[in-house]
Formats: sequence, structure tokens, C-alpha cells
Amino acid sequence: MCEVFISADPRLYESRARSVRLHGVATSIRLENLFWQVLEEIAGRDGMTVPQLCARLHDELEYERGSVDNFASFLRVCCGRYLALQLSGGIPQDCRVPIRSLDARKVLATEPAGVPLAA
Repeated sequence: MCEVFISADPRLYESRARSVRLHGVATSIRLENLFWQVLEEIAGRDGMTVPQLCARLHDELEYERGSVDNFASFLRVCCGRYLALQLSGGIPQDCRVPIRSLDARKVLATEPAGVPLAA
């Protein structure tokens, strides 16, 4: 079983920081390369750059939920949910289909059951 995971290209789990502007302030976000690749795909679907996507997610998250304690962790969860929603059929695997064109309720209806949190 472990070979499936340990055979990953080490470059995928190397982390790197990228600079983005959030509310006009330059900030640095450190993520593993795999997550940057997924964010590139998500952003590209809607004609955005990764910094534009990060700023938009940050702004919408603040508007809906208030401040977030760990934005990098939030981005990792976004990547995981994106991939899970592709597997469940909620988000088409065809990257030419913009995410903004999808009905969010229909997409979320395909979301796999959540992971139980430890008590």
C-alpha cells in the first residue's frame, strides 16, 4: 500500500512560498507544489491567475465567515474538495468548463460525506 504514496515525485511535496496581494497588502503563502498545481488548474478554469484566485477566495471567505486563522490550510482543503468533487462528478474533469458556470448547489449535492472530526 505505501508504495502508492511513497513513489510520488519528491518535487510534489516540496514547499514553496508565493507572494499574493490580499486587500492591497503583499503576503506570502507557503504550500507544497502539488497544491500550487491544483490551484493553477482551478484558477485557469475561470481565466484567473493563482494570486487572483487566492485574493478572491480570501475576500469571499472573510465576507461569509469572518477572518480565517490559517489561510494556507484553507487553500489545501479547497484543493482537496476540488479533487473530491471532480471524482464525485460535481465538477467536470474537462478544464474548459469554468467553475463559475456551474450551479453550486448541484455541485455540493455530489460532495462525499465529510470526514468525522476527532472528539
